[in-house]
Amino acid sequence: MVLIAQASGALYGLLAILLGAFGAHALKKSFSGEQLKSFETGIKYQMYHAILLLVLGFNLNLDTSLERTMTYCLIIGTFLFSFSIYALTFTASKGKKIRFLGPLTPLGGLLLVIGWSLLFYHFVQSFV
Repeated sequence: MVLIAQASGALYGLLAILLGAFGAHALKKSFSGEQLKSFETGIKYQMYHAILLLVLGFNLNLDTSLERTMTYCLIIGTFLFSFSIYALTFTASKGKKIRFLGPLTPLGGLLLVIGWSLLFYHFVQSFV
């Protein structure tokens, strides 16, 4: 599980840098200001969670069911949240917004909230 968290964090970080550079240069011409702002939100959240996954992978064993569930929520939540935003902004810029992607963003956000809540619980249970 540690390697999954570390590899996911490294991949998400790599993709955030690549997509961020792509967005900063190539997408300014085809995206509206609002679309570019949404795209940048996806990049930020992806990078925040890439760093979190690396920190968790290097500092926790991730061998309990709580830690595994937390990690999967963060990995899947990041994917659903950020990549659905990317897809929505790309398709909207082409005038072909794909509606089924819309609910994936809040679902990803919910998984991120659950992942962070489990991390909080993990730390609180240490005090009890």
